Amino acid sequence: MNILLANPRGFCAGVERAIAIVERALEKFGAPIYVRHEVVHNRYVVDGLKAKGAIFVEELAEVPDGATVVFSAHGVPQAVRLEAAERGLKVFDATCPLVTKVHLEVARLHKQGYEIVMIGHKGHPEVEGTMGQATGRMHLVENVADVGLLKVPDGTHSAGAGELCIPGIPLRGQVTAKKTPLAYVTQTTLSVDDARIIVHALHARFPDIIGPRKDDICYATQNRQDAVKAMAGQVDVMVVVGSKNSSNSNRLREVAAIGGIPAYLVDGAEQIEAQWLEGRPRVGVTAGASAPEILVNGVVERLQALGAGSIETLDGVAENVNFPLPKELLI
Repeated sequence: MNILLANPRGFCAGVERAIAIVERALEKFGAPIYVRHEVVHNRYVVDGLKAKGAIFVEELAEVPDGATVVFSAHGVPQAVRLEAAERGLKVFDATCPLVTKVHLEVARLHKQGYEIVMIGHKGHPEVEGTMGQATGRMHLVENVADVGLLKVPDGTHSAGAGELCIPGIPLRGQVTAKKTPLAYVTQTTLSVDDARIIVHALHARFPDIIGPRKDDICYATQNRQDAVKAMAGQVDVMVVVGSKNSSNSNRLREVAAIGGIPAYLVDGAEQIEAQWLEGRPRVGVTAGASAPEILVNGVVERLQALGAGSIETLDGVAENVNFPLPKELLI
């Protein structure tokens, strides 16, 4: 049995920055440091920060007056920022700069009067944060079926009357005399292929809809998905290191499965089951953008204990992205 390691894999620049912000805040101000929501979606990382004195909360009401709070990498609604300011909390914003880019785009479009469609997963903190950048005129779609059911103001332009056909996808639209501007943005950690299908459906129903100047799906998400696609035909089973609440990790497992590769999402080596590997001599290993390399190393050791021999790291895109820390935390 041989191991092929995807490249790139694991931490992205946004995750590294978010973790560093919590660690620097702990060093500079001491424990406890409060963090609204898991700073990144990885159990190992969160448990490690808890051990250092970070306290994770879901609502600012759980943060005592005068405390220091860190906003997670997924971003927060504007209402949360206002609440923190009103209470005088000391805030460090660990929102990934690529998520912030989407927030700014939403704010700009909303100011210009657009109805805005967000492509993303309901309930995900990034989606809640992005939807919370504007009051009203925001619509969430998770799939193509949602596009067909999307209700926008009567003045919004949609495709010709009658049934509109995308292969296998019936949609209905109506021509209206007046056009209300319509735009879309996407969650940064979506499947590139899934997002493309939904965008195509949006354009088919609303020909005048506009999208972001640059794809919202982040470089790290796309690179990791491309690396998994490149492994198709080279591996017989895929192990994806990442937590179950990690959107980008789940997408990696899905990309492998769509490519015909049995794929399993694990938090760590202890979750790997020997029967997954039976009759599958080539094992691919990758990791979501919030999963540290130490967990990958543990998975490799577990595979070796189960009989794996050679280890090969595949060629891939080199990532040289760095995001600066807040000035107050520079040491």
